[in-house]
Amino acid sequence: MVKSMTGYGRARETRSGRDITVEVRSVNNRYLDCTVKMPRAYIFAEDAVKARVQKAVSRGKVDVFITIDTSAADEAVVKLNRPLAQGYYKALCEINEACGLESEITASTIARFPDVLTVTKAEEDLESVAADLCAVLDDALAAYNRMRATEGERLAADIGSRLDTIERITGMVEERSPQTVAEYRARLTAKMEEVLQSTTIDEARILTEAAIFADKIAVDEETVRLRSHVSQLRTMLVSDEPMGRKMDFLIQEVNRESNTIGSKCNDITIARDVVALKAEVEKIREQVQNIE
Repeated sequence: MVKSMTGYGRARETRSGRDITVEVRSVNNRYLDCTVKMPRAYIFAEDAVKARVQKAVSRGKVDVFITIDTSAADEAVVKLNRPLAQGYYKALCEINEACGLESEITASTIARFPDVLTVTKAEEDLESVAADLCAVLDDALAAYNRMRATEGERLAADIGSRLDTIERITGMVEERSPQTVAEYRARLTAKMEEVLQSTTIDEARILTEAAIFADKIAVDEETVRLRSHVSQLRTMLVSDEPMGRKMDFLIQEVNRESNTIGSKCNDITIARDVVALKAEVEKIREQVQNIE
């Protein structure tokens, strides 16, 4: 299945109290170039994210955006500084004794003093967090690949239609090529009759000249290779493997065969066909640039 290199996918999910949003988007690129943008506190998961992208995408400029709301996941850990609390208690007792006071010393009284109680954030399980991010990323990649597949179907349909046109034009060239030899022979005979007038025309010489001309303009090999390339392109359009780079190379070969046919055939009709052929090849080449 053909996939476009251009696509977008988004997923949002709450996992382990974290609201995670992942967006994936890409544009054309010769190779895979993945950039991940995420909160600095979670940069430890970047390699895992890139590894997931590499499994799903073979080439393209891919940007991954990850936002994380951890307000619901924050777990506070309250710690008691026991030595400090005991020191405050002892000091308060000394104050009562020194001043003759009888006020009760409660826990709430001591807790009000600085640093008796400290609140810290619970440590996160890094592997678990990375797994949560990758799970949401997988959903975003699934949506992203669905969009690329839809666009790929359109590209494949357009390329397939243009391959039909190329085959049709190739058939016209194959049909016209022998006629140019017959017309050349007729022109040569007429010219010799005009020049020699009553002199007997050397039929063998005409046949030899016609044979040389036919060999010079023969495009059988080029049209056979061209049809072979078209057949291979059709096979690639239904392949499950990424074929963009191979198709790009093959369409260059199609263009080369078209140029050779144009340079060999000294015929205005075939020249027009070759122009039309090259126009279709160029349009396919542009479309292939979008294929993974």
